[in-house]
Amino acid sequence: MSQSLKWIVTELKSVEPQKVIIYMIIYGTWGTLMNWFGGWAEIARFTHWWQIITVYWLYMIPISIVLRNLVWHRQYAYGLITMCLLEFGGYAFETSYAYPDNVLDQLFNPRNFSLGMAIFFGFYYPVGNAVVSMIYKRFRKEN
Repeated sequence: MSQSLKWIVTELKSVEPQKVIIYMIIYGTWGTLMNWFGGWAEIARFTHWWQIITVYWLYMIPISIVLRNLVWHRQYAYGLITMCLLEFGGYAFETSYAYPDNVLDQLFNPRNFSLGMAIFFGFYYPVGNAVVSMIYKRFRKEN
C-alpha cells in the first residue's frame, strides 16, 4: 500500500502549475456544460451548483493528474472505478438527481442508469488528460 501511496504523491507533486490551471479551466467548463446539458435534456443533474467544483475540481482533477502518465485503457479502467464510486454515492446520498423516465432509462432501463453513467464518464480521464496535454504542449510552444 505504501508504494501506491508514494506513486500517488509523486504524481501529484510532479505536475506543473500551468497544467493545473488548464485542468481547472477544462474540467470546470466541462462540468458546467455537462450539468447544464443533463438538466436541459432531463437526464440527470447535480442537486447543488457548487458540486461542479467539488466533483470536477476536487475529485476528478487530482485523479486525472495521478492517471495522466498511464496508457489510455488503464486511465479508463481506473476511471471506471472512481466513477462507479462517484455515481453510486451521488444517487445513494441524493446529491445527484436523475430525472424519472429519462432517455437513458428508456434505452437501458432504470436499473442500469448509474452503470451507464459510470461507463460514459470513465472516459473523462483519458480524454481530459489528452486535451489538457495537447493544450499544454501548444501553450509551451508559443512561449
